[in-house]
Amino acid sequence: MTATEVKKLQKGGAFLLEETVPDSVFSPEDFSDELKMIGQTTKDFCENEVIPNIPKLEKMEPGLNEELLRKLGDIGLLGIEIPEEYGGTDLPKTAAMLIAEEMAVLGGFSTTYGAHQSIGSLPTVYFGNAAQKEKYLPKLNTAEIIAAYALTEPNAGSDALGGQCKAVLSDDGKYYTLDGTKMWITNAGFADLFTVFARVDGQKEKFSAFLVERGYEGVSTGAEEHKMGIKSSSTRMLILDKVKVPVENLLGEVGQGAKIAFNILNTGRFKLGAGGLGGAKNALAIAAKYSQERKQFGQPIANFGMMQEKLGEMAARIFACESVIYRTAGLIDDAIGDKKDGASKLKCIEEYAVECSMIKVLGSEVLSYVVDEGVQIHGGYGFSAEYAIERAYRDARIMRLYEGTNEINRMLIPSMLIKRAMKGELPLMQAAQGVQQKVMDASLEEQNDGGLLGEELRAVRNLKNVVLMLAGTAAMKFGPKLDAEQELMARIADILMNLYASESAILRTRKLNARGLDTSVMEEMTKLYTHDAVERSAVAGRDAICRMTDNEQEIAVFIGALKRFTRHATVNTITLRRSIAQKVLAVTGYPVEA
Repeated sequence: MTATEVKKLQKGGAFLLEETVPDSVFSPEDFSDELKMIGQTTKDFCENEVIPNIPKLEKMEPGLNEELLRKLGDIGLLGIEIPEEYGGTDLPKTAAMLIAEEMAVLGGFSTTYGAHQSIGSLPTVYFGNAAQKEKYLPKLNTAEIIAAYALTEPNAGSDALGGQCKAVLSDDGKYYTLDGTKMWITNAGFADLFTVFARVDGQKEKFSAFLVERGYEGVSTGAEEHKMGIKSSSTRMLILDKVKVPVENLLGEVGQGAKIAFNILNTGRFKLGAGGLGGAKNALAIAAKYSQERKQFGQPIANFGMMQEKLGEMAARIFACESVIYRTAGLIDDAIGDKKDGASKLKCIEEYAVECSMIKVLGSEVLSYVVDEGVQIHGGYGFSAEYAIERAYRDARIMRLYEGTNEINRMLIPSMLIKRAMKGELPLMQAAQGVQQKVMDASLEEQNDGGLLGEELRAVRNLKNVVLMLAGTAAMKFGPKLDAEQELMARIADILMNLYASESAILRTRKLNARGLDTSVMEEMTKLYTHDAVERSAVAGRDAICRMTDNEQEIAVFIGALKRFTRHATVNTITLRRSIAQKVLAVTGYPVEA
């Protein structure tokens, strides 16, 4: 079987069950000239148009966000997922992720951009009928009109379907009357078109989506929210008071609201992960530069081991995160291929819903770690608004909340895998049964294949055994009540993310090494990340085992297997972090260039 065939055949979640050929994994080193140009165009726009205006944006200068969005429309960065017949460019999802990565240095404005280009416009792209697309997409493409997404309500956050916003069809069947309040709506202060979710006749099974124009009578917004971060973005309540929405503005069909809401959130998750990656790279560069400029005890603090330990760890986590994000982007783009219709594209994205949730969690938590350590490296100055790391820290916090909190996504990751298995879409239970023999027979060891990072790859294969052991046992023990075991599910999710990120870093490094590239720093970062991923997984595995059974004999068997599955080579992590830090300091930032 060729690498191309493996790439085409690998489905969502299959990374857990299948071996992946290194050359089939997409990474930034595979960017086309077009992708590089798109990335550079985005970077230039941020540096020339937005960064100089951040003080004004932070003070919410009227009209500035809208002006910048229109400039983005002029250079084609708003229509990257809009079909060509409506003025867009319909680029691969990799391009959308790369733009999200480059935009991330802007904090609040990147939120403004994403709320319009992604979750604001995509409901119409994917679910709009021909008339709706013709009416709205060309104007969304240029920011002649600006979009917003209105799902959350004061009493319906994570439980999005619990919203009480109501829609009632008129007696003559010409319009729906919408009543209710939406909360935390990005772009609400200046948006012209809202995708609003409401229950038709107040019935949960008739949860539906509507395209609501600001100009409709009864549409108003509350005052701007006073937020911890992303201060340049507009965030307000959307108030709907007997708003008459024409029936032709029903998006999709009555009762399709959940499908629309969750598919659009899923498309947003992988771009959020990319945003986290970009923000983390920016924070690493800020911290590295400061550490070389700041002197204490007669020398730059970059010379001190504790500072180098932070910089090395930051870079390693970023590398693993980057490897995951673009590996998944490649899978999605391969699945989409030359498909043009929205339904087919959405199905391809939905195929990798598990991976999208992992990307969202990994990207946002790597960002949180890096900005926190960046503040620490700055010391007291990190707490001062005069330093860029302070805004980066504030702006990063929201990432773990929107498009589903990280807790919700941790529930989704194993739940979606198990549900796919129950539908026969993924042979998870068969694989779990196969692992039971390995649990009982210590002679069935995973082998080091002798290749580059062979010991790390062996460790990842064993982590797959851990997940299959835990997931299979949990499914049998708790059955339909498994979703209520949130702490257990979260630990399985963490091990899945540990192994997916580690494997992605290993495969990327092997691929590039085989091409003759210098992968020395990648090897160091992969060794460091995988070592710690296994350590974290061992702790999570013990917690999970003790939750699944009180039987001391069963615990002993499972703990014994877990110890075997999480046994790994001794690694000098202090030396690795110091070495990686030297590469970070040499380039004053992320030490990998695509």
